Amino acid sequence: MSGITAPEAEVEAALASVRARIASRCRTVGRDPQDVTLIAVSKTHSAERICAALAAGQRHFGENRVQESQAKWPSLRATAPDATLHLIGPLQTNKTADAIALFDTIHTLDRPRLAEKLAEEMLRQGRRTSCFVQINTGREPQKAGIDPSDADAFIAACRTTWNVPIEGLMCIPPVNENPALHFAFLRDIAKRNGLSRLSMGMSDDFETAIDFGATHIRVGSAIFGAREVQAD
Repeated sequence: MSGITAPEAEVEAALASVRARIASRCRTVGRDPQDVTLIAVSKTHSAERICAALAAGQRHFGENRVQESQAKWPSLRATAPDATLHLIGPLQTNKTADAIALFDTIHTLDRPRLAEKLAEEMLRQGRRTSCFVQINTGREPQKAGIDPSDADAFIAACRTTWNVPIEGLMCIPPVNENPALHFAFLRDIAKRNGLSRLSMGMSDDFETAIDFGATHIRVGSAIFGAREVQAD
């Protein structure tokens, strides 16, 4: 008996496969795989499966909800204090204090009021949490994010008015459109604003995102399988 459980073996194999794909794509486009941060999207998944990923050496994780993360991560971090936690879901302004206290990076800064609240909480807690500005590259009315035409002014205001540490940009392309167009669009916005980090690419399109300079890819189902059903 090796002592490795079925979930551990599944997650370990899936992580190895994703890492191999990242390395292969980076070689193809002449990039260093170390320049691509793999964020394992652990939202809705149990602590058991997250522990399996931790055991396989994964240290960057993405969560969608502050409340769910508060229930899972304090105990997980007690066993893996070097884990880095990314908020990749929408953030309500009344959750900013909890988000700043728990997360290392916020990928979904998408409106002035949220920037203002985050700045207040960072100052109050004495904690500088890095942020990505979410750009609604498809201008989808149902989706969060800054309109591309407002991106430059918003990034400037984050830097000068609110003093929020902007690390890069994030996008989620429309489901039925070529993601490459949106990744290229996001890259152009980042370049003209002097930002080098791009949070883009998920399980179905992260290799394309790497082609366009993604520095952070958010991969869930390719690592953990289908989302686990949450109780109401």
